[in-house]
Amino acid sequence: MNPEVLEGFAVILVPVIAGILSLKEHRLSSIAASGIEVLISIAIFFSGDTSGIFYINHVSKVFIIMVASVYLLSTIYSMEYLEKDTWLRHSYYFLLFNFFTASMMFALTINNYGLMWVGIEATTISSAILIMTEKTEISTEATWRYILIVSAGVTFAFISIILIYYNFGTLDVSTILSMAPGDSLILRLIISISLVGFGTKVGIFPVHTWLPDAHSESPAPVSAMFSGVLLPTALYVVYTIYRIDEFHELYIWAGTVSVVFASIFLGAQRKYKRMFAYSTMENMSIALLGFATGSAVGIAGALLLLVAHSFGKASAFYSSGNVLKSYGEKDIDRVTGVIRAMPVTGSSLLMSSLAVTGTPPFGTFFGEFLVLYAVYSGGYIIQFILLAIFIPVAFISVNYNVTRMAFGHESKKIEQKNGMPYIALAPAVISLAIGIGFLVVTYALV
Repeated sequence: MNPEVLEGFAVILVPVIAGILSLKEHRLSSIAASGIEVLISIAIFFSGDTSGIFYINHVSKVFIIMVASVYLLSTIYSMEYLEKDTWLRHSYYFLLFNFFTASMMFALTINNYGLMWVGIEATTISSAILIMTEKTEISTEATWRYILIVSAGVTFAFISIILIYYNFGTLDVSTILSMAPGDSLILRLIISISLVGFGTKVGIFPVHTWLPDAHSESPAPVSAMFSGVLLPTALYVVYTIYRIDEFHELYIWAGTVSVVFASIFLGAQRKYKRMFAYSTMENMSIALLGFATGSAVGIAGALLLLVAHSFGKASAFYSSGNVLKSYGEKDIDRVTGVIRAMPVTGSSLLMSSLAVTGTPPFGTFFGEFLVLYAVYSGGYIIQFILLAIFIPVAFISVNYNVTRMAFGHESKKIEQKNGMPYIALAPAVISLAIGIGFLVVTYALV
């Protein structure tokens, strides 16, 4: 068995083993597994591409590292964040959390469209109960909405998988992509149904309605996994099916319309976790645009945006978790003076807000810039104009609210003696470092 296949099995099995061990109250097994997962993902990144049992290429390698990194950060944060009296026992939480990660890794690595669908469906099964870890009435409702809406979407996705098999007689990803099948009505139908089906998991308008509820009611580390890596994983599957027959016009318009509505929704938000959820919808839509252009610049921009966003959004939800624990409030208007009350958390909240809205020199800015350049260069002028109008609207909406939360009068200083503030700050710094690194490398090449 060659090293690439061993790495493929390892990246899936390590979190599964950690999940089983967690049932025996071995909580540190999850920390160890997440650390090992990062090392395996790095090894995969520097290994050759493979197309046997597993289909791993230069694009999926980026997603694998992304999932492993946020998995590690969220596992560490979970250790501090979880209360002793949550409805969901910690052993079951870590069991589901690890299986959730394994499901994403499975979808990112397997060389079969049908099994990719199984991986995406498995993420729903493993993550649904995590939403109601604290089992409030609202979180229970959010869980049901998530299950019903996403299951309906995945049903449409299954139809696209059936049509792929009907047309090609196989579901092998590498085989189908090597065929260069050309353009036909059934291929356009496959691509369109896939966008609706898997696009539900990505949070593309109008099949996004589960997203703000699930993200806002989940524990902070679960929200970070949803926004930071689950939606990008589903986007990878959408992109892999899209490569069968690149239906540029449909996907470009879908991404543009989704950005427009996400920006409008952001302006109406009154709860900070829902606000960050809609911000994820906007970022995923921009990344979809990058992939949809089909150009090297657009794809590079989408990947850069997704990686920087995964760290920035993880920081945003960790910071939100810290604020919620200290203030006990979810409304933006009821939280003020975070910088004075909790300097480290306040700093991470500000930095993460700047990161996820594409502020220079964060990596998200350069990713968005490359995507917009690819859209303009592709001749999609109307879409470019709409994006140029509504992306700044989203930027203003998020940063205006976060600035109100960060600055203001707070009568007392809230001490957080554990490591949660620093765990929240670290990924925001990484997102900044990605942008600076991109600048340095670009300058060196030029």
